[in-house]
Amino acid sequence: MDSRWLERIRKSKGMTQEQVAVRAGVSRQYIGMLEGGHRKPSVPIAKRIANVLEIPWTIFYADQCHELFLEDHTA
Repeated sequence: MDSRWLERIRKSKGMTQEQVAVRAGVSRQYIGMLEGGHRKPSVPIAKRIANVLEIPWTIFYADQCHELFLEDHTA
């Protein structure tokens, strides 16, 4: 499975890790760990990041879900 789905979504929105981090109230390093597949966010953090990126927060917890979302929302 592609662990870079979050990075692809972020870049499709034209945002940097720093921009997402500031708006979601987390560190840039934390966003990097999420994008690299090294961490899973808590539900409250997933909701804040999802709000910034305008994606469903449940995408963080469903392996196939983010692949289908990418097909529909990034090109």
